[in-house]
Amino acid sequence: MYQIKCDTHTHTLYSRHAYSTLEENVRAAAENGIELLATTDHYSDMIFPDYKDLRNYQYFLCCGNWPRVWHGVTLLRGCEADIVDMDGNLFGHDIEVTRSTIGDVMDPPGNLLEMVTRPMDFVIASVHAKRHTIGQTIKKNTQMYINALENPRVFFIGHIGRAGVPFEIDEVLKRAKELGKPIEINEHSFSWEGHHRMVCRDVAARCAELGVSICVNTDAHISCEIGITDRAQAMLEEIGFPQELIINRDRETFIKGLKNCGFELRDI
Repeated sequence: MYQIKCDTHTHTLYSRHAYSTLEENVRAAAENGIELLATTDHYSDMIFPDYKDLRNYQYFLCCGNWPRVWHGVTLLRGCEADIVDMDGNLFGHDIEVTRSTIGDVMDPPGNLLEMVTRPMDFVIASVHAKRHTIGQTIKKNTQMYINALENPRVFFIGHIGRAGVPFEIDEVLKRAKELGKPIEINEHSFSWEGHHRMVCRDVAARCAELGVSICVNTDAHISCEIGITDRAQAMLEEIGFPQELIINRDRETFIKGLKNCGFELRDI
């Protein structure tokens, strides 16, 4: 088995279809020997019917209150933002905020994406609702992912192997390598049988061949999943994936990777 000491894609009750509190996740991380946990709840129109109201995002806006070290685990602040169009834009990029969380008029108005991601250490960009990709070419899908990766707030694409959007693997991987950003291998993608398992394997195999870093994450939606990546690791062992290309193998390597990409990581 590989050494993977960081879990950098996890969810709490805030995501609505997840089932644990932040502290429950942190405690689970400590119990499973995880040195660094990133909590990355969904930032998307699937969370709230009134998704343009800034009051729904106070959880993110106030994340500076979270301790940096909790139960001995370094805690990073993030979110998983939906890719919403073929230009690779993230949810909220076109939403104007005119009132604060207490109802005061904002003059000038703010931008929802900028306000929510400002306190984040990093952002995961993912495709969930893929209706904007229907009928598009593989070339356009590939450019969508590359554009999202080039967003300075984004560190990696979430569950690219199971999103169901066909793309040119080498083009995305080569651009990720140029940017110094990893490719996610997502444990949750192995929860169901299907073609996406082979896509994950193909992505990992090409990462090994091209020397592209990966980030092996749980995408945990309940605390008992934190730090458990057995199925992803079994696939990596099968293809002989090199340990040194796993960017979240330990706390120092992951933090160095973030900082090398220009992420500030306040107080770390």
